[in-house]
Amino acid sequence: MATSVHRTTLTLPMAALGPDNPLPALHGVGDAHRIEIPQDAALPADMARQTGYAPLRSILPTQMRDGYGRDRHLTDVDALVIENDRLRATVLPGLGGRVHSLHHKPTGRELLYRNPVVQPAAFALNGAWFSGGIEWNVGATGHTTLSCAPLHAARVPAPDGGTMLRLWEWERLRDLPFQVDLWLPDGAEFLYVGVRLRNPHHHTAPAYWWSNTAVPEDPHTRVLAPAEAAWHFGYQRTLRHVPVPESDGADRTYPLRSEFPADYFYDLPQGARPWIASLDRDGHGLVQTSTGTLSGRKLFLWGSGRAGRRWQRWLTEPGTGGYAEIQAGLARTQLEHVPLEAGGQFTWLEAYGPLTADPSAVHGTDWAAARDAVETRLTEVLPRADVDAAYAAWLPHADQEPKEHLATGSGWGALETARAGLELPGTPFDPATLGAAQQPWLTLLRTGELPAAAPLPGPALVSPAWRDLLESARPGAAAEYHLGLAQWHAGDRAQAVRSWERALAHGAGCLPLYCLAVAESVAGEAAHAADRFTEAFACATRAAASADPTTARVWRETLPALARTAVPALLAAERADEAAAMLAALRPAERTGGRFRLLTAQVLLAQGEPRAARQVFDEGFEIADLQEGAEVLSDTWYAIAERLVAGDGPVTADRARAEHPLPERYEFRMRPADPA
Repeated sequence: MATSVHRTTLTLPMAALGPDNPLPALHGVGDAHRIEIPQDAALPADMARQTGYAPLRSILPTQMRDGYGRDRHLTDVDALVIENDRLRATVLPGLGGRVHSLHHKPTGRELLYRNPVVQPAAFALNGAWFSGGIEWNVGATGHTTLSCAPLHAARVPAPDGGTMLRLWEWERLRDLPFQVDLWLPDGAEFLYVGVRLRNPHHHTAPAYWWSNTAVPEDPHTRVLAPAEAAWHFGYQRTLRHVPVPESDGADRTYPLRSEFPADYFYDLPQGARPWIASLDRDGHGLVQTSTGTLSGRKLFLWGSGRAGRRWQRWLTEPGTGGYAEIQAGLARTQLEHVPLEAGGQFTWLEAYGPLTADPSAVHGTDWAAARDAVETRLTEVLPRADVDAAYAAWLPHADQEPKEHLATGSGWGALETARAGLELPGTPFDPATLGAAQQPWLTLLRTGELPAAAPLPGPALVSPAWRDLLESARPGAAAEYHLGLAQWHAGDRAQAVRSWERALAHGAGCLPLYCLAVAESVAGEAAHAADRFTEAFACATRAAASADPTTARVWRETLPALARTAVPALLAAERADEAAAMLAALRPAERTGGRFRLLTAQVLLAQGEPRAARQVFDEGFEIADLQEGAEVLSDTWYAIAERLVAGDGPVTADRARAEHPLPERYEFRMRPADPA
């Protein structure tokens, strides 16, 4: 059959994404990927430079996506299908362009781990993410902020005269446009993916890209790559150079032979063909290869321990098989960002397809023979020269204009195109996509003024170009508030505080109070931060009673988000009774959420009521947006346990853990427990 691209609809159990967090994301991006590099690690020079290059200070201008829950309902999800007579790839343009399925028609095998549900979890830089398929991670270390966002999509002429599917969007953390072109040449058994990441600015920009592929796993699954060593990153937050396949007494190329989640960034030899494969006990599975620009390869595994299994169940349906991830990136590790020069671009071609190799070699004890068996089969079914030729054929088509639009992304690319007068062949950001979120910024762009009314929670812009426009705008409530956000994002904290104080003088109200509270909390001023948070909450409570229905609705929806940040700050200032009062001021339905049940337990513990705090845990709750690597559940449980045993003999952590073992439902630790 001729290659086709067509629309369809999938009906999947899905938890609704809900609204974005209305408050500005001033806090850092968490520490799940923070590293402590031993002095004897001897990092390669380029790796050392790139590991410390341009880390994110915050996820501004994006907002946190934490409004989802865990109640799943059958939901129609728009999908785009590209297929020939050998393969069928199903793409979800409204969910980050995820390749949900890659089906091999001759054998009837699904080559990816196809999650039967869409269950958001807090793994993306801005929160909502879901597991399965192939995802395109662009921006900064971690899962992209576009994990659950719509992308633009269109049909485009393919290099062989057929049709390919183009996905594109404007990535806001780094202000870089990107595109992903997918096509299947007639009769091909490999899905080709051409990727372009562009820097249209007059300054060098930090670039990041990792293509993450979820693959099914069982005890016999083995992941192979052309490497004899790897950089191991565990959630102890250290980076170690380890041999492959065996380290610390086990063969780590079998994902279930590790206990705890871990990353293995393979140290591919210079000039080696980049590839990675996941094969089952019979030698069947998926292989991914690429041109040389995408040189990094990685295995992520959940491991066989209790926490890893818990996370797998958390992300899908009970009884569903587990998965590992095989990944490919621009650098050796995901801890690095790569400089992309002004006006430059990174381009490459990836290929995904089935592979079968001799199982006795694949699973033999001779690692070199196992690798050679896979690479020999890869050379037979897809020679390296064919990949290079496909890349050369695709590159001139990267500028082809879309012929038929199939899905619409955000209006942020159109806004940036209007601001800078950009020409971006192949990835048009149509002015028709500009919406309500962009309108205040269009006003600033066209008139030099931001509407002066007291700002409501919502989107922000913080890049140097927009900061310049804000600095020259007429002073007002909104302009000073947003200028403070841009200054905070740039690391100019003192200037940000002054801007927010000026915003208060202009009558800006609750948002600058919140921002000042966060600033004081970050500065270690616990008492002052608690005062500011109390003021901000009282201000928001008054705004929620406003006669204006829009203002009232917005601030009613903001109060829970404000309390989530304010209550821990009050506890840090040892003001547990005020924290309890703040929780009590929320509507009953809001207090029943898992995050607020945990806060309730922490407040009760701080008030000297460990038995009441323990009762909250015994009744059971789930925190839908529990972050990757978070240990707040286990930490709180054991803090309660230590208080419970305090009245009955000597208090030790070992005794507390022995008498009050952590229930499995609260076990999410991704590293070995610290010594008691």
